[in-house]
Amino acid sequence: MSESNSTNLLEMLNITKRFPGVLALDNVSLKVKPGSVHALMGENGAGKSTLMKCLFGIYSMDEGKILFEGKEVAFANSKQALENGVSMVHQELNQVRQQNVMDNIWLGRFPKKGIFIDEKKMYEDTLAIFKSLDINIDPRSKVSTLSVSEMQMVEIAKAVSYHSKIIVMDEPTSSLTENEVDHLFKIIRRLQSENVAIIYISHKMEEILKISDEVTIMRDGQYIATQSSKELTTDEIIKLMVGRDLSQRFPAKVNKPGDLILKVTDLTAENQPSFYNVNFELRKGEILGIAGLVGSKRTEVVEALFGMRSLKSGTIELGGKVVKNHSPQRAIKNGFALVTEERRTTGIYPDLSISFNSIIANLAQYRKGVFLSDRKVYDDTKWVIDSMNVRTPTQKTSIGSLSGGNQQKVIIGRWLLTKPDILLLDEPTRGIDVGAKFEIYQLINQLAAEGKGIIMISSEMPELLGVTDRILVMSNGRAAGIVDTQATSQEEIMRLAALY
Repeated sequence: MSESNSTNLLEMLNITKRFPGVLALDNVSLKVKPGSVHALMGENGAGKSTLMKCLFGIYSMDEGKILFEGKEVAFANSKQALENGVSMVHQELNQVRQQNVMDNIWLGRFPKKGIFIDEKKMYEDTLAIFKSLDINIDPRSKVSTLSVSEMQMVEIAKAVSYHSKIIVMDEPTSSLTENEVDHLFKIIRRLQSENVAIIYISHKMEEILKISDEVTIMRDGQYIATQSSKELTTDEIIKLMVGRDLSQRFPAKVNKPGDLILKVTDLTAENQPSFYNVNFELRKGEILGIAGLVGSKRTEVVEALFGMRSLKSGTIELGGKVVKNHSPQRAIKNGFALVTEERRTTGIYPDLSISFNSIIANLAQYRKGVFLSDRKVYDDTKWVIDSMNVRTPTQKTSIGSLSGGNQQKVIIGRWLLTKPDILLLDEPTRGIDVGAKFEIYQLINQLAAEGKGIIMISSEMPELLGVTDRILVMSNGRAAGIVDTQATSQEEIMRLAALY
C-alpha cells in the first residue's frame, strides 16, 4: 500500500493522527479508483471517521500525505474540500431545518441576479439535479417536513451540486427502509457511471458485499487489508474487523424468565393515528423483543410506557399495582428506564464528560446542599465505566469522542444507576459494529439474568431471534401477535408484521 499509482483518484498515504492520550490513526493508507464504490469497514473506534475527517479538512493530520487526482492536497477546511470536488454525507445530517430544500443545497453560494438571489435559477438547478438522480422532492419544501431518507437524498444532491469527484457516505442507510436503500443504490450506480467515486462507511455486511467493489478494513486505528468484495464473505470481514473468529454472533442465553412483573392492557394512544388496544405481559428476567415494519408504532408504545406520550385508555401494572407514568420523571420514579433510538440527538450530551453523562438521569441523588458530592459522582461513574466495560482514557473525556458502542454502554450504565425494574431499549445496537454489538448483547443477557424485565425494539431480525425470549409483533399500530423466539421464524414474523 505504499507505492503511488496514477490510476487512483485518491491516495491517502501513511496517515497518522494523535489526540491527547490516543493514537487515533497509526500509519493508515487508503487508495480509491475513479468510478468505484470503496467500502471502509471496522469496529467503532477503528478510525474510519477520523480518516475521512482528515481527508475532508475537519482534522489536520500529524503525518502522511494525500494525493487527489495525482496532486498533493491538504484541505484546510470542509469548504476547500467541497470546492475541490470532495464531499461528505455525514451520518448526523447537519441541515438548516427551518429553511427550504434549495436554500440548504445552495447555502453560501446562492446564484445571483445583480445583488439579489436568483430564486428561479436556484429552483431550476435544484430540479435538474433531482431529475438526474430520480429524486421526487419539491425544492421549495421546508427541510423540517421531510423524512430522514428524503433529508439524506437532499444531502446527496448537495454533494452532486458541487460536481464532486469523490463522495464519502457515512452510514447512509442506518435509517432507511428496504425500498429507500434500493433507491440509494440506484443513485450510487448512476454516480459511478459518471466516474464519481464513493467511499462507503457501513456496518451492514450484506449491503457492503452488494454495493461495493473493494473493501478496506481498519482495526484500532491501523490499516488491516484491502480486498475485492467478490473475494470476501461476511465471516471473513468479521474476522478481519475484530481480529478473531466470531462464529457465535450472539452470546449463550443465561437468563431465566420468572414471575410476572409487567402487564399492559388495552393500551391506546391519545393522538391517533397511532397504536391502540395493545396487550402484552413481561416477566422478571425476560427479554421481550418488539418487531414491526417502519410505521408500525413500536417506538410510540415504548415512549408511552415511559411517560413521553399521552394515553387515551389502557392500564400499566407493575408488580400487580397500576402505575400512571404521566411524565418521564414519574416513569423513572416508578422503576422504568428508556435508552432512546437516536443516541446522538436524544441520548447524549456530546461535548460533556462521561461523568456528567453517567449521572444526569439521577442528579438529585448526588446533591450535597447546593453542590454535588464529588466522591459519589466519581464512584458511580467508575461503576459505569467498569461494569459496562467502557473504553476511555478518563472519566472527564467528552462522551462525543468515544465510539458509538462505548457511548451506548455509558447510556445503559446511566439508566442502571436509577435502579429500574423495567429497561426499555429502542434499537440499542443501531450504528454499532459487530464486536461492540456482542458486548451489548452480553450486557442485556446479564441484566435479564439479574431479574430485570427488558423490552427491546430492533429492526434487525437476526438480533431479535438471537437475543430475545419472546417477540411482540406490531402491525400498523396493533399488536399482531406474540411469538416464542425459539419456535418462530423470520417468515412468521414478517407475515404478522404485514397483517394489518
